[in-house]
Amino acid sequence: MRSGSHFLFLFLDGVGIGARNPEVNPFFSVKLSNFERIFGGIPSTEMQTTGDTEAFVEPSDALLGIEGLPQSGTGQTALFTGVNAAELIGMHFGPYPHSQIRPLLEEKNIFRVLKELGADVYFANAFPRQFFEYIESGHRKLSATTMSCMMSGVLLCNADSLRAAEGLSADITAERWSTELGYSDVVPLSAFEAGKRLRNISGKHDFTMFEYFLTDKAGHDMNKELAETVLTNFDQLLGGVVDGGLDKTTLLISSDHGNVEDISVKTHTLNPSLTAVAGEHAGYFKGRLASICDVTPRIVELFKEHLI
Repeated sequence: MRSGSHFLFLFLDGVGIGARNPEVNPFFSVKLSNFERIFGGIPSTEMQTTGDTEAFVEPSDALLGIEGLPQSGTGQTALFTGVNAAELIGMHFGPYPHSQIRPLLEEKNIFRVLKELGADVYFANAFPRQFFEYIESGHRKLSATTMSCMMSGVLLCNADSLRAAEGLSADITAERWSTELGYSDVVPLSAFEAGKRLRNISGKHDFTMFEYFLTDKAGHDMNKELAETVLTNFDQLLGGVVDGGLDKTTLLISSDHGNVEDISVKTHTLNPSLTAVAGEHAGYFKGRLASICDVTPRIVELFKEHLI
């Protein structure tokens, strides 16, 4: 990247802006000191926007004019392409991308578009051998992120990447790798150290994405304790990412739909998605992220105008 800048996209699955009610919204039952410090507060339905032009949270519409609850397949496709995938097929669909929108995802996903602009793109999630065996066996039920990478020739990180500190576990700390996945040589990290690793990874690439799916899982499980743990780990990850300042890095956090912000229901919610931006070019996004369809086009515009 000629500008020397870097872009870090943290995709949080199933995170909306909900009521300021600690009984149902874990954002208000646990202390998220890093998020609050960086973005000027915790957003709620009562106060959806926080911060200033240098670091802020804004709501992004995930309903996209389609009746029903938003779903991951269409929501993630909209988020990563800028096209209203739910409108194209006339419904919200998930958890995986519908067959009719896969060509859209292949052609316009953010990895492919930025690669075609000449950017060095990277997906930081590391996958164990079980995942690659699943792919090799012919299974194709994949999230929009992994599907986008495979469609765009972006190599997926593996256990070697994790060992070499070039990848990050989907659970942030990698605790499951030694206890459940059979990798006795993988040493867990604190969430803060994982954040510092992710910042280091992003400093080697023009565009880096990390996906955190446990937020959505905690919401579906209606498990307040798990939700608080998941959000606390993410908050500590944020602390590591911004440790020492963002300098030439732009950090963007966004989601595909609401869920974990209301653990009183098992389903997704009608709440707006949480979108937050901080760092070098945060001001470029202020007031320009009204829906999840706005995220990728704004990133692409930024790269065209300032970063490539």
